[in-house]
Amino acid sequence: MNAVNSQPEVPAGNRIVNGLSVDVEDWFQVGAFEDVIERDAWATLDDRVDRNVREILDLFDEANATATFFTLGWVAKRHGPLLREIVARGHEMASHGWDHARVHTLTRQQFGEDIARARKQIEDASGVRVTGYRAPSFSIDQRTPWAYMELAEQGYAYSSSVSPVTHDHYGWAAAPRFAFKPLPWAGLVEIPVTTAMFAGKRLAAGGGGFFRVLPYAFSRWAIRQVNRQDQRPAVFYFHPWEIDPGQPRVAGAPLKSRLRHYTNLEKMAPKLRQLIHDFEWGRMDVLAHREKAQLDAVAA
Repeated sequence: MNAVNSQPEVPAGNRIVNGLSVDVEDWFQVGAFEDVIERDAWATLDDRVDRNVREILDLFDEANATATFFTLGWVAKRHGPLLREIVARGHEMASHGWDHARVHTLTRQQFGEDIARARKQIEDASGVRVTGYRAPSFSIDQRTPWAYMELAEQGYAYSSSVSPVTHDHYGWAAAPRFAFKPLPWAGLVEIPVTTAMFAGKRLAAGGGGFFRVLPYAFSRWAIRQVNRQDQRPAVFYFHPWEIDPGQPRVAGAPLKSRLRHYTNLEKMAPKLRQLIHDFEWGRMDVLAHREKAQLDAVAA
């Protein structure tokens, strides 16, 4: 490791800059196919990460936007030049774990080994220090109280691993909607993915499949609500495979999984372009720095 993730200048004043993030995993590594495609087969499948991430980098350059790339250690091992290109173009490198194992399927010891292995690989490949983490499938929840302790002990500055909604694959509905400190004795900050409120209910509005499937007007409304009504930054995420309609089809997957994964892939890039131009976006480490300062000020 040769350097740190050099941060862009923190915006001054009350200007709201939202957190933009990419979960760097390939089409065969997603939760929807985890019971269909064996991990041992990954290395034999069509690797499309490089092409898709480079298209995303060009899109971000076009809008002068910076972002955080939460990357699997498995991907980092195979794409060192790509990770260095991400860093060279001004973006943050962060961890998404080693091979997309959900946190609640691991013991604390296994989780600690997973994030340590991934971090070392990502740092070695990118040449920068990693201080941010996102759990695969937002799988930190009420079942994993030890996860934050492990992250804090390993020196992570922030996590963005919670989706504070009810969902059949993930979700921690009782979690706060906005940034919080999960451990009173540590500086670690958790920054949940964005939700909006309608009729007293939380709606998932932070990206991914919800962004692809629902009309763009919903996402614009949700982010405006968070920015204007709550006066808080939104947190948005997506995956490189979501802009790739040419990816292979997994015929053996359940219909529900296939619908979630393949719907509107051809519409994703244009929708992203509009979203990135409609709002201001920045890296998650910069957002975490500001959120921690505000939390510390309230606690003082």
